[in-house]
Amino acid sequence: MSNGIHGTAQGTAPVPLSVLDLATVGAGRTASDALHTGVRIAQLAERRGFHRYWVAEHHSMPGVASSSPAVILAHLAAHTDRVRLGSGGVMLPNHAPLVIAEQFGTLEALAPGRVDLGLGRAPGTDGGTAAALRRTDRLNEGADDFPEQLAELTRFLDDDFPDGHRYSRIHAVPGPVQATSPGGVQSADRPSVWLLGSSGFSARLAGMLGLPFAFAHHFSAQNTVPALDLYRESFRPSEVLAEPYALIGVSALAADDEREARRQVLTGALSMVRLRTGRPGLIPTPEEAASYDFSPMEREFVDSWLSNVVHGTADEVRSGLDGLQKRTGADELMLTANAHSDDARVRSYELIADAYGLPTA
Repeated sequence: MSNGIHGTAQGTAPVPLSVLDLATVGAGRTASDALHTGVRIAQLAERRGFHRYWVAEHHSMPGVASSSPAVILAHLAAHTDRVRLGSGGVMLPNHAPLVIAEQFGTLEALAPGRVDLGLGRAPGTDGGTAAALRRTDRLNEGADDFPEQLAELTRFLDDDFPDGHRYSRIHAVPGPVQATSPGGVQSADRPSVWLLGSSGFSARLAGMLGLPFAFAHHFSAQNTVPALDLYRESFRPSEVLAEPYALIGVSALAADDEREARRQVLTGALSMVRLRTGRPGLIPTPEEAASYDFSPMEREFVDSWLSNVVHGTADEVRSGLDGLQKRTGADELMLTANAHSDDARVRSYELIADAYGLPTA
């Protein structure tokens, strides 16, 4: 079975379209609401021909319910049949590589041939929470050791530590060791490994290792083109990829009219203001966002933030996405809709699918 890295554009989309979900929790809503909405969106993505559906690891953020990607993905695997499922991403320094190999080996057993393991080196939270996760205050060690952690994780996934290595007798299960045991049968597939980033470090590393690369354009837009250029310049063919393959994460929200789109995306912008100023909370309602008295500095941040959110009517969003894809040369667009309303997020993906003529079943 294919590793699923290369998607096939559907309808009139120039490149494959995918979904990134943060399981956002709006004011007056619950984590259960957010996670059930994730199932709705994953099923919509499958029905409408989106290529993959990823969830991201975040911690200690009241407005985000995706602290445990592997648990969420297992639930989604039980409610979908074809769409690729993955992490966008798992923050490798927060976890022992063996644990990740076991979790995603389990996911691969649950959903054979459709699991992506996207890996990042940031903590996905603040320093204090990262210290609690890692049980150490030496946080730079995790980031600095990322290439070594990645190599260890890959060896656990492939079960190919050399003889004499201290881990040569340790096996990630489910995994390849089951195929080599007497009478054992193991799927030929393993999770597809991606590197994620918002700067040049992971771009260069992904290129050197010949891995697919996902760039966080939605919160580091100024670095998108330089990072993708660095990835392509650094790329060396591998068993995984003969040529570079890069997707970018894009904040995008379509509504039935431009005013409603602006009303919805402002809720996400206010949420980011609060996060960046140390006041994380639930995603505010459109009414709260509309009445909020932004300071001049906050208004400047909001204007800058929203300039990188593709929003408006379905046709306007399509035009914005097409332009972005042409400017960056991205091989895939992964869309995330950050808004208070669950229904608005679902409606946005439907409208975007319609704008590109994606299948209805």
